[in-house]
Amino acid sequence: MIYYKFFYNKKMHKSIVCGYNHSLALLEDGTIECWGNNEYNQCDSFYKSSTPIISIACGENHSVALRDNGTIECWGDNVFDQCDPVYRTFTNICKIACGENHSVALRDNGTIECWGNNEYNQCKKVYKTFTNIINVFCGKSHSVALREDGTLECWGDNTRNQCDPFYKIFNNIISVSCGHDHTVALQKYGTIKCGGSNEYNQGDPGYKTFTNIISVACGELHSVALRSDGTIECWGDDEENQCDQVYKTFTNIISVACGQYHSVALRSDGTVECWGSNALNQCDSVYKKFTNVISVTCGNNHSVALKDDGTLECWGDNEDNQCDPIYKSFTGVKLPCF
Repeated sequence: MIYYKFFYNKKMHKSIVCGYNHSLALLEDGTIECWGNNEYNQCDSFYKSSTPIISIACGENHSVALRDNGTIECWGDNVFDQCDPVYRTFTNICKIACGENHSVALRDNGTIECWGNNEYNQCKKVYKTFTNIINVFCGKSHSVALREDGTLECWGDNTRNQCDPFYKIFNNIISVSCGHDHTVALQKYGTIKCGGSNEYNQGDPGYKTFTNIISVACGELHSVALRSDGTIECWGDDEENQCDQVYKTFTNIISVACGQYHSVALRSDGTVECWGSNALNQCDSVYKKFTNVISVTCGNNHSVALKDDGTLECWGDNEDNQCDPIYKSFTGVKLPCF
């Protein structure tokens, strides 16, 4: 099992990330490319001025890029101050995460900063008291901070118990994934804990039977857990087949990602599987022809796969150009760092 200090690595990043209807790709040269919905300037050419970038994150309609000098840039929707210039005062940043309309930045001294929408206390100053933080995660309107000792702090929207003090009893946590209104915490012994909304069985006690878990991913109302033997488990809302039993047939899985109502699993042989809602072609069989995939990520109703040659494939909803063929021109997309 990976020890939790693995996650405190300034060079760690994903190479592809998705917002609600837009995507970002980080290239080998430290530049980024954006495509998809540009209604809120998510793909405004401003992003071209930010270099060299080492990490990227997306909210619903805004994006954040981390430079190698520990400073950040934000662009896109600013209706809720997601791109308020306050972020320009932040230094020594080593990790970034985005919720729907807020963002969190982790400094290399273990403290954090928050900015953006504060309607549900996402940016309440309580976070100023947190120390020894090694990673940060965001749900729609709540955030979670992981401490070096494997404990958690939560703040923001608590209308569905996202920040219920129950999380205070969690220990030995090595990673966290957040859904819309729920949180899943992975413990270093391969077990998991859930908190927040249980309206759609996101916190169904069935998860307590799962063992040998090595990673977790959350959609809006469902979650997926990956075991060390390459099999997966799903729980939560199944209205759109997010937890359809087809996943029980998948083997040799090495990575999972979740969209709003669909999920994607990456196999060790570089092929992928999709399940859940297909109302907007999220699970269209086109993915069956993809090979040599090394990383997958999901937006609301679309997905992006990174191949080992640094090229991309996109599928799903294309109403806002999330799968515009422009992505075919991107090369040298940065490989994930481990």
